[in-house]
Amino acid sequence: ITVVKTQEKKLRELQDKLASLSWLDPAAGSGNFLTESYLSIRKLENEILDLLFHGQVSLGYDEITPIKVSIGQFYGIEINDFAVTVARTALWIAENQMMKATEDIVHMSLDFLPLKTNAHIVEGNALRIDWNDVVDKSKLNFIMGNPPFVGARLMSAAQKEDVLSIFGAKWRNVGNLDYVTCWYKKAADMMAGTSIRAALVSTNSVTQGETVANLWKPLMESGVHIDFAYRTFRWDSEASIKAHVHCVIVGFSTAPNHKQKIIYSDNQPLAANNINGYLIDADNVFVESRSKPLCDMPEIGIGNKPIDGGYYLFTADEKDAFIQSEPASEKWFKPWYGSQEFINRKPRYCLWLGDCPPSELMKMPECLKRVQAVREYRLASPSAGTVKLAEKPTRFHVENMPKGTYVVIPEVSSEKRRYIPMGFMTPDILCSNLVKLVPNANLYHFGILTSNVHMAWMRAVCGRLKSDYRYSKDVVYNNFPWPEPTDEQRTRIEATAQAILDAREKYPEASFADMYGEHMYLFPELLAAHQANDRAVMQAYGMPIKETDEAACVAWLMRLYQEKVGEQK
Repeated sequence: ITVVKTQEKKLRELQDKLASLSWLDPAAGSGNFLTESYLSIRKLENEILDLLFHGQVSLGYDEITPIKVSIGQFYGIEINDFAVTVARTALWIAENQMMKATEDIVHMSLDFLPLKTNAHIVEGNALRIDWNDVVDKSKLNFIMGNPPFVGARLMSAAQKEDVLSIFGAKWRNVGNLDYVTCWYKKAADMMAGTSIRAALVSTNSVTQGETVANLWKPLMESGVHIDFAYRTFRWDSEASIKAHVHCVIVGFSTAPNHKQKIIYSDNQPLAANNINGYLIDADNVFVESRSKPLCDMPEIGIGNKPIDGGYYLFTADEKDAFIQSEPASEKWFKPWYGSQEFINRKPRYCLWLGDCPPSELMKMPECLKRVQAVREYRLASPSAGTVKLAEKPTRFHVENMPKGTYVVIPEVSSEKRRYIPMGFMTPDILCSNLVKLVPNANLYHFGILTSNVHMAWMRAVCGRLKSDYRYSKDVVYNNFPWPEPTDEQRTRIEATAQAILDAREKYPEASFADMYGEHMYLFPELLAAHQANDRAVMQAYGMPIKETDEAACVAWLMRLYQEKVGEQK
């Protein structure tokens, strides 16, 4: 009897606990998060009631209803008036649905109408409303939601004003923050000094690139820490036009760390000592924009930016037709590679007249027509700088033409690739500003850059274009902590790097898109060469090859990054 009474006491205490909690969704939409949360908590309460009642009516409960959990514990903010109505209705329907389930447990008839509870869904702009006016923070336990995503360069004037109202004009790089970051900041402000915990679903941009330093560094310095996280996963829209959004879930608070931190990767839970802004089990490292390489390595830059209206660029067929009409132009054509041309191993061609003497140019009327078209295109621009550039119509806006061999790295590459395809180019080839160039790079540099170690770093800290990798100069390359190999290790990396180039030449008809795509296993010599190079690079870092997965590799690099930054300071 004593055991039964103790069990009943604990069950009732748990029910009271559930009835005391409150939730806020400050981006409520049509109320899906609130409704599902209510249903989950009520199902728990029904399990408690099932254990308490044992199929019989209990006299220890209220004569009207044994239910204690209420939709009045759930609060929301939504800017769309129709969605507010839908959210309220959804909660009432959920309340009625769960009441019917409770009736089957307690064998009592419970009246749903007239409505006795209120769905607290407030209509308004969540970024202009004081959340404490919606629900007092002393009574709030959880903040959750899926805030709207608008990129920093795509916001309306009103949305930009919202961002400034949340962060203030003095917040570092506030102009580069996406709209969704406002909900992280407001949640952090509300939970300060409380035990409130928050979990937001958002695009994975909040844990990538410069955003980590811009957003998470100040938040973590103010006492925020990440309690759990789901690394990037694809959220497929149920709409007829499919939209694939790459999301993360970040659970954070300012409350004491009393629970085991967990990182979920591919739905597998991984215990973590700390979760940093990149969702890595490592110290709170913030890789900030840097204009020069962290280590003594060749500098990287962008390719050529013509601003020519396309008049100097040709397909192979267009080039041949132009040369047929003006044979003297042939020697002024150069192969032209951007990201797509490089990855597909199919160049376009550029009519480069910047070095053509005026006396020779005057003898090529078709080339002169192109020069005049470029000049007129630039003069018509609303940009004063472009108009100024019309004074030199044969030159490019940005010119980067290395005198020797250089490494090319596509700026944007598919996230499905294990390695970003990169390679060497010679001075007779021109590249666009859609690739990065590393002049004076040798086989050793190429071996490190094309390794799984550098790829792991890139995936962790780069920005994204949709889900594709966006390789950057100031964040990815310039912050990369290079190893300090022995002469023997350097020689080995040079050999494995050359083996990668040799393996590619076995497939002259295949594009890099073919070789580095999901069917890379069809190119066994190339795959084996990369794996040998990976091992050589990891040994140069002193990494335990058999025990180092990608997350551990990034954590290793972040420790090394901290050391090198500390040495410079």
